[in-house]
Amino acid sequence: MLSADERAGRWSARYAAGVAEPARRVRPFEELYAEIVRLPEGMTGEILEEDVVRVMSRPGKRHRRAAGACLDALSRANANLRGTGWWIEVETEIRFPPGRLAVPDLAGWRVERVPDLPDENPLTVLPDWCCEILSPRTARDDKRLKLPLFARSGVPWSWLVDPMLRLVEVYQTVNGLPALVTTAQEDERRILPPFEFEISLDGWWLPGPPLTE
Repeated sequence: MLSADERAGRWSARYAAGVAEPARRVRPFEELYAEIVRLPEGMTGEILEEDVVRVMSRPGKRHRRAAGACLDALSRANANLRGTGWWIEVETEIRFPPGRLAVPDLAGWRVERVPDLPDENPLTVLPDWCCEILSPRTARDDKRLKLPLFARSGVPWSWLVDPMLRLVEVYQTVNGLPALVTTAQEDERRILPPFEFEISLDGWWLPGPPLTE
């Protein structure tokens, strides 16, 4: 029986193989998204490049620990949890221009800009903040494709959280490009923009020493 990662690899290879065919018609967003809807349970699809569907299996424990701890640390700002200031959503499909689809691990919308999120899927209202939890299989695309996509699309702030290095990188969009403005690591407690209160990284990481790249 194939593992989840092997199944995801076969699905990705199936779509990537089609890109190399000569004079192949570039499929519209609606057609690509229909392919994503038909993915097996437990698989997530994204459209980060023209006519390519990237398929991912469910994340591992290290990833889940960091994502859950990050969401909990932001609960005071999350209007979904009776906090104030932000709508913070988990693994929400968001449509980005031009015809791209990303599923950030966490994404946030300022309530003052978006009084209520529309009942639609994928969401077409771009977020004010995106957060990606890096894993060995997705880190390259998260850095090479998703972070620049967020910045080009006008998302003001992005975080990259690396559970292996126990590191949070905070990027601000400047002239359509992501600019690293601050970092936090290990169990530090710091203000991490765009949020205006101190955030503790205690409990974000699995026990044991950090792993080097």
